[in-house]
Amino acid sequence: MKPWGAIPAPQFNLRLTLESGQVFHWVPEGDGYCGLIGERPVRVEQVGQELRVTPGTEEAVARYFALDHDLEAICASFPADPTMAQAAAFCSGLRLIRQPLWECVATFLTSSMKQVAHIRQMSHALRQRFGRSIPGWGVAVYPEPERLARATEAELRGCGLGYRAKHLLGTARSIAEGAVDLEALRALDDAEALAELCRLPGVGPKIANCALLFGYERLRAFPIDVWIERVLRRSYFARKRKVTAGQLREFAANAFGPYGGYAQQYLFHHARSQPRAGGGVKTSATRRAP
Repeated sequence: MKPWGAIPAPQFNLRLTLESGQVFHWVPEGDGYCGLIGERPVRVEQVGQELRVTPGTEEAVARYFALDHDLEAICASFPADPTMAQAAAFCSGLRLIRQPLWECVATFLTSSMKQVAHIRQMSHALRQRFGRSIPGWGVAVYPEPERLARATEAELRGCGLGYRAKHLLGTARSIAEGAVDLEALRALDDAEALAELCRLPGVGPKIANCALLFGYERLRAFPIDVWIERVLRRSYFARKRKVTAGQLREFAANAFGPYGGYAQQYLFHHARSQPRAGGGVKTSATRRAP
């Protein structure tokens, strides 16, 4: 048996995709990364236009990294302006990861007003303390809502969550008790699913849109956090002094079209990767402000 499986991966950049603020538990290892897709241990590295992966995980990896998305068509749908063109060029090969629903909701719920490095620390702390360990593997499974529902707020705060502990505990209990069924939301349209997600403690429109985009593959979803708001105001509303949040949402829905989620991720990652005034590159940016 070969020591790895091989997957064709044209128009794909593994490093950009994993380090663009979508997921937070993958660990660099040698020339690749090790992590989990749900409960499945995976090691993946990129050699040219091919991915080398743990044998038997090829199908799961290809789906997880959305290798079936037509990036050429997606990028062709973007508005033709300098800001979007620069972001698309910078993020060439970046794909939106298809994330497990609960892991996606919980991770973005705990990411508000935190930098990427801190979000990673919280994710690993929660996995290590409450998740199921896999023998011989350095990353534990993200704990199910039923497990977190039995925790105390103090225990969750011990994982570095701060005030987010209350929200994660309340959301875990809402899901564990059946008040919100994440799987059932797949059958709803975007507006209905957004409203249901916003019933969860601590979940507002930004986190709900993250869940729609990364968990439910609603590629039109356009989460607006502090980074995206800054980009929109600077590049698209530079001559307007007062722009409401509603106007920004309406503009994004109309301007970026059916693949607005891709446009948003490219704009976000490009913006946070630019040199700061005074030198240096800000690579550990706050992900989703509340």
